Amino acid sequence: MVLKTSGFNIELFFQALGDNTRLRLLNLMGEREICVCYFVEILGQGQPKISRHLAYLRRAGIVEARRDGKWMHYRIVMPPNIGATQVLRQTLAWLKEDRAMQADRARLSKACCSPAKFSALQGAPLPVPVDCPIVIGVK
Repeated sequence: MVLKTSGFNIELFFQALGDNTRLRLLNLMGEREICVCYFVEILGQGQPKISRHLAYLRRAGIVEARRDGKWMHYRIVMPPNIGATQVLRQTLAWLKEDRAMQADRARLSKACCSPAKFSALQGAPLPVPVDCPIVIGVK
C-alpha cells in the first residue's frame, strides 16, 4: 500500500531520504542550484549514477531541474506536504552538523573557488544561490 496525502507520496519521500548518496546530494545543494558536473566531481561517482539518484529525488518532489544549454542544474524544493517539509528542513539541518557532509561541502567550496584545478569542471557554471532561500531552522 502506498501512502498518499493530497497527491504527495509519503513512502517515496522517505525512501528518497533513505540513501546516503541522495543525502549527500541534498547536502551539497543546500540553498543553491548546482550543475551535475559538480556532484560527479565532489562525490567521485559516475554521471549515470548521480543522474539516477537526482531523478529519484525529483520523483519524490524534493528536487527540481533546469537545463541551461548542455548543463543540468538542480535545486531543492520544499514538498507540498507540511509534515514532509518539516522533515526535510530538519534533515538538512542535521546534515549540516555531520562531519562527512561538512567535508563534502568543503570540497564543493574548493571546487567553486578554483574550478580550473578540476579538469571535469572546465567551463562548468558555478553553483548559484537559489532565489528563494530555504529556511533551515524549524521553530
